[in-house]
Amino acid sequence: MHEFSIIQHIVGIVLETATNHNVEHVTRVEVEVGKASGVMREAMDVAWQAATMDTVLSEAALEIIEIPILAECRSCKHLYDPAEIFEPCPVCSETSPIILTGQELRVIALET
Repeated sequence: MHEFSIIQHIVGIVLETATNHNVEHVTRVEVEVGKASGVMREAMDVAWQAATMDTVLSEAALEIIEIPILAECRSCKHLYDPAEIFEPCPVCSETSPIILTGQELRVIALET
């Protein structure tokens, strides 16, 4: 379960930020996760509970914002929103699109 190592990294970032700003209690952490990132939301929630125990994040809610996939066809330049990253272009059937969004994984906000 790579989600646990991802959550540990996120917790580290947030704890460092909290320490640097003398924050003693965090109530919410907002994270963007791309639909094509390969990260499972449910696994992140479980990992969050374990990784934040006995920290200033122990009562913080993890808010996950899912970023949809947006692809551009390499051949015809058509923009489309595939369900999977290797879904062919609906216009010309090209099978290797340029993924513009959907692979993100970043902390975007924390609330104290």
